[in-house]
Amino acid sequence: MRRRTFLSSSAAAGWTLSARSASTASPKPGDIPRRTFGKTGEKLTIIGQAGGRFPMCGFEEARAITLRAYDLGINYFDNARIYWNGRSEEVYGAVLPPFRKHIFLTTKSPQRTRKDAEQDLKQSLRALKTDYVDLWQIHQVNTMEEVEQIFGPSGAIEAFEAAKQAGKCRFIGFTGHHDPDVHLAMLKKYDKYDSILMPLNPADPSYLSFEKMVLPVAVERGMGIQAMKSTGNAGLLSELHLKDCLSYVLSLPVHCLAVGCTTIGQVEDDVRIAQQFKPLAEQEMARIRKAAERIAGPHLEGWKRDTQQRASAYRYRDGAQG
Repeated sequence: MRRRTFLSSSAAAGWTLSARSASTASPKPGDIPRRTFGKTGEKLTIIGQAGGRFPMCGFEEARAITLRAYDLGINYFDNARIYWNGRSEEVYGAVLPPFRKHIFLTTKSPQRTRKDAEQDLKQSLRALKTDYVDLWQIHQVNTMEEVEQIFGPSGAIEAFEAAKQAGKCRFIGFTGHHDPDVHLAMLKKYDKYDSILMPLNPADPSYLSFEKMVLPVAVERGMGIQAMKSTGNAGLLSELHLKDCLSYVLSLPVHCLAVGCTTIGQVEDDVRIAQQFKPLAEQEMARIRKAAERIAGPHLEGWKRDTQQRASAYRYRDGAQG
């Protein structure tokens, strides 16, 4: 399975330094705003811990990060079968079972056939040490050919529907970040999704925009809307503060934002911003978009389809939200 390499160590360090400059005081547990997750009725914290970057910090550190996220009041925990070849799910399985009734647990499968997706779910439940997940998602749908596979004979959608009916997942959805047209094709094919996950950040409106093309459709359908890649894998932090990036996305009509943290300090930074969040006025949103526009495009959002045929600085190979 493919996995994305994050950033150079200097860029990653810049993320931490940018975030830490906001405040050095440790946030207090609780007080993270919650939003109702579309028609599901679930109330999720506006930020959630994602497991995709755990290979960057190691198993024990990842356990500590997960526990700190829970202790600070986060109730939304994102994962995928292919993150760290299943080890990211094992991290959650080592920490979250005692709190299972108090959290919203998600995982994903990139498999396109019913048989392979069902095998993924079986392995996910074993690693997570639970008999169900709250949300199971068709992961990283990138091409129109994959859409046809998912909905073709013995396609993955059959596994997702069967799992929901059997109580192995409460809700189903899909994810992707390569092409907003593919998201729209997935939405056209099926009207029973509970959720959607897409990349949203201040640079997105300037290039193959999920915010402009997909978000309005998801809102109209009343779906649970998850965001990811709020800092453009830290690439936006050369132009914007971490608080600008998170606040921009949280001011959109989304319900929760998945953030991939590799240190306890990063979790605390994100929680502090979430606790203090106030929706931005349109004038401030425009200012942030303008600042991001200077570096927008495939060189920044290397996970998107490259319409400019340029080498991307941040090559996508699957991984974490940022």
